[in-house]
Amino acid sequence: MPEHDLFANFDRMRREMDELFGDMLERTGLTRRGGGFSPAVDVVYADDPPRAIVTAELAGVDADQLDLQIQGRTLILSGRRRPAAVEGGVYQQVEIERGYFRRMIELGTEVHPDQATARYEEGMLRIELPLVQRRARGPVSIESSES
Repeated sequence: MPEHDLFANFDRMRREMDELFGDMLERTGLTRRGGGFSPAVDVVYADDPPRAIVTAELAGVDADQLDLQIQGRTLILSGRRRPAAVEGGVYQQVEIERGYFRRMIELGTEVHPDQATARYEEGMLRIELPLVQRRARGPVSIESSES
């Protein structure tokens, strides 16, 4: 069982709590504007070839506003979604989260950061990270000094 299973739902719970308290703050008139946002992320492990595939939902974010870093087992995704420019417009409703974001995704295994690839299409960022393969250990032979 991968090590990440214990905390797999923790980030989802944090986002739900942010939404709950954010809604409460908006009802009381205390908004959290300018606080950025946290994009939704999926992480899946594939076997052939062994790799982690991280997909982030980033509609409206320009590719040149994205930054990816890998530190050990942590993938750090950061960037900015700029507000849409509307000349002389008066907003009735604002629901699309904008501003800066930073997501730290803990991976369940070691990866080769120098072999990672990323593709950004139609608002979805897909990052493939080859897994470090541990060599399987075979039987251990025991030598005897008795003749």
